[in-house]
Amino acid sequence: MSLRINDTAPNFTAKTTQGAITFHDWIGDKWAILFSHPKDFTPVCTTELGYMARIEPEFTRRNAKLIGLSIDAVENHEKWAKDIEETQGSKVKYPMIGDTDLAVAKLYNMLPADEVASDGRTAATNATVRSVFIIGPDKKIKLMLTYPMTTGRNFDEILRVLDSMQLTAAHKVATPVNWKNGEDVIIVPAVSDDEAKLKYPGGWKTLKPYLRLVKQPT
Repeated sequence: MSLRINDTAPNFTAKTTQGAITFHDWIGDKWAILFSHPKDFTPVCTTELGYMARIEPEFTRRNAKLIGLSIDAVENHEKWAKDIEETQGSKVKYPMIGDTDLAVAKLYNMLPADEVASDGRTAATNATVRSVFIIGPDKKIKLMLTYPMTTGRNFDEILRVLDSMQLTAAHKVATPVNWKNGEDVIIVPAVSDDEAKLKYPGGWKTLKPYLRLVKQPT
């Protein structure tokens, strides 16, 4: 069965570079970003893991945890981490899941269920294992993205989306196109003008009855 936004993220137990985890227990009361890789020692993923290592404090500040996944063994991840630090200048401190049997990749619909893992598999064979999931403290999937092999992921966008999700979870607002933290937001249609007057006494800008812009609430 395919996963959809607001489905409960499948729970699993797996080996990682920081020991065995049960995923839901590992998430705890935080947000989680699970991002997967088709193979260790691949060039695009090396740059991605290094960048995520560099900006991990930004996720920590947002009460979010990072966890990577690759279809290779944990022992290979540890060797790969040395290459990442050498070439990207940042040390990987978040855990990386070893998914040699593709159990997690299949659980999260990153690969067809009939695919079988083997040492002979290549990054191209596992091409669809280039996914990003944002999972909330309620263990629900909030975002799913899958990228092609040759295109590095934009993890600044993941931060932007996380900011939007956390803001809109706390307030009855939505964020417009290309929104960035601190910019005006949209009052959702479910909020009447009378209710909006109480919530936003400073007023708002009405472009259409259904499109009302207001300063970002704090």
